[in-house]
Amino acid sequence: PRSDCIAAEQLCLSDSTCNATYRILENCALAKTRFLPLDHDSRVRCLNAELDLGNSSLLHCKCHRRMKRQEHCLRVFWTVHASMTDGYFNLETSPYENPANEEHWKTDYNKLAALLSGKACSQLAGDATNPCLKATHVCNLSKKCVRLRTDYASICTKGAGSEDMCDRRKCHRGLRNFFEKVPEDFTKRILFCPCQDELCGERRRKTIVPDCSFQYNTKPNCLWLLDSCLEDHICKSRLADFQQNCHPADMSPDGCSQHNHAACLQAYMGMIGTPMTPNYVSNSSVEVSLWCTCESSGNEKEKCDQILSMFESNKCL
Repeated sequence: PRSDCIAAEQLCLSDSTCNATYRILENCALAKTRFLPLDHDSRVRCLNAELDLGNSSLLHCKCHRRMKRQEHCLRVFWTVHASMTDGYFNLETSPYENPANEEHWKTDYNKLAALLSGKACSQLAGDATNPCLKATHVCNLSKKCVRLRTDYASICTKGAGSEDMCDRRKCHRGLRNFFEKVPEDFTKRILFCPCQDELCGERRRKTIVPDCSFQYNTKPNCLWLLDSCLEDHICKSRLADFQQNCHPADMSPDGCSQHNHAACLQAYMGMIGTPMTPNYVSNSSVEVSLWCTCESSGNEKEKCDQILSMFESNKCL
């Protein structure tokens, strides 16, 4: 079985040859994250160090979305695969284990839904026309779901609408906590609830408290958003996962190269709470986008448009 990167790192550090190679790669990755230019000899040394790992478990290790010490695991992965990060379109391998290989997260969703009968049902009058409201009520029946949802909501609304800016970093962390720790049967129903009217659509659009998590006062350039993402191990990893699982394929009947829409939705959820957080663009459609623009992109306009189109016109998503 494929090892996780923390275990693989420990194994490597206990071997003197592998340890020396790994230290070289750490310096290469550090230079890359600081955007320090590497001369020809340094680039060759870095590539040779990666090749020297050969069949080491480090080269084939992966991380789990819900594991403890996730950031440490991802740092190890990108240390070993630093040569893949020259630009967005080279982030072709996700550091995350295939969802099918991960432990299945069981949920009491059906049991909780059954509680919505009888007396509870009378409190939900009108919910039939607002699936997003119903999904919220079901979340409220789970201690973990309601606690983590309340946590991010209180952080993300603090300072919103006043002169004090909300703490976007804390807001993003709270959102990631919610989407990582609450079973997907709850989170997917809240985020992807089907709406027939704008009242429901408004509730769905505001699920992630966009005033703090999504919108800036002015739209930044999408290339700036991408750079912010690539400097962050979690965001870079979620972007690689999104690119792998939501890669569109025009010739494919379902528009998806992986033919796995569930994995694509999971990868989309993984982007929420990162510098490249996406969201619904209106109350009346399911179109999503990043909060950024490609105006003033100069000779990188084409690259910028591709970043934006990952979300705006992605048939797979």
